[in-house]
Amino acid sequence: MSERVISPRSRGFLFLDSHPAGCERLVREMWEAAPEPARVPDDAPVALIVGSSAGYGLAATIAGLARTGIRGIGVCFEKAPTERRTATAGWYRTAATAALARRHGHEMVFLNGDAFSDAMKDQVADLLRQRFGRLDHLIYSVAAPRRTDPETGAVYASALKPIGEAYRTKTLVFDGDGTPEVKEVETAPAEGDDIEQTVAVMGGADWERWVDHLADRGLLADGFSTAALSYIGSPLTDGIYRQGTIGAAKSHLEATARTLDERLAKLVGGRAVTSVNGAAVTQSSTAIPGIALYVGLLRGALGEGMVPPIAQLADLWDQLTGVRPLETDEDGRVRLDGWELNSAVQAAVTERWESATTETITRLADLDWFHAEVQRLYGFAVPGIDYTAPTATQVPWPDATS
Repeated sequence: MSERVISPRSRGFLFLDSHPAGCERLVREMWEAAPEPARVPDDAPVALIVGSSAGYGLAATIAGLARTGIRGIGVCFEKAPTERRTATAGWYRTAATAALARRHGHEMVFLNGDAFSDAMKDQVADLLRQRFGRLDHLIYSVAAPRRTDPETGAVYASALKPIGEAYRTKTLVFDGDGTPEVKEVETAPAEGDDIEQTVAVMGGADWERWVDHLADRGLLADGFSTAALSYIGSPLTDGIYRQGTIGAAKSHLEATARTLDERLAKLVGGRAVTSVNGAAVTQSSTAIPGIALYVGLLRGALGEGMVPPIAQLADLWDQLTGVRPLETDEDGRVRLDGWELNSAVQAAVTERWESATTETITRLADLDWFHAEVQRLYGFAVPGIDYTAPTATQVPWPDATS
């Protein structure tokens, strides 16, 4: 088995390698941080998590296993290790999650491939029928730059742009030595079919296709529920996020939830909702102008008052499984972001945002925390790991037959 010393090498917030031992320890920390099981179910619910290896999808997977005792399937798209490069961090996180699930007696299968494809949907449907029977819950958490329509073969590419006019915002960058700088950037507005392309990738079309695919095969259990994970965020980032092309996709996702909710209620007495999560450092969020600065300032204002993804997703599982009632707002959304969008919190962050410059940022934002969180996405900056020691990189994908 190949072993080598792996050091963090990055281009901005994107790391070129990931650390297997760090990823494994991070998954174990998330599992241990999950709230204790609320109750021992008579029959473990069957769940499908689409996008199970990163961000809120990973938190949904671990919280579902550790708190709710789910069994079922996780779907993600990760790259295997090669002789020259490590695997993606999600590959190592999935291996660690599968190992913990086995250790705790949970039957969880992980499939690696294109979640947008009908071939993956067929594979999941066959596996559900053979090993699990019907499906109780589906969590949809996919963030991707492009999508191939399985019917037409058309390839759609998402765009991160404002709508109507150019958008200027403060943003946070680090130089090669890790020195922070606050600067202004301008993003040109959407043009042509940017909005339609982004909606096709990040809207509700694929989520609805998953539900329809499984429903057509009679695989939805009575009372089936599904949730697509989403984000609204602060007015400080509205121009590039909720009011931009991504926001158009999120609106489509919410409209899809309402359509699915009506259909599932008639079909199996089921529910469909979007779950609006609070801010976190994720591989996708760090690419959005202004988000890194905002999250660092939010942490500076709240400190340990920030609610981590594992706690938020444990809350969602409690609502989906009836530990407590499913609560939605007037638009049918489960809101897990109240701690972030509290008016006092937003006022404090706004004050910091307006004062943020390269000279003041270190006292306004928790940059040590933010920088560590970015590194932890790739298995670095995890306490207890000796990064000077060689580590095995050729970690196998979890065996689907075990």
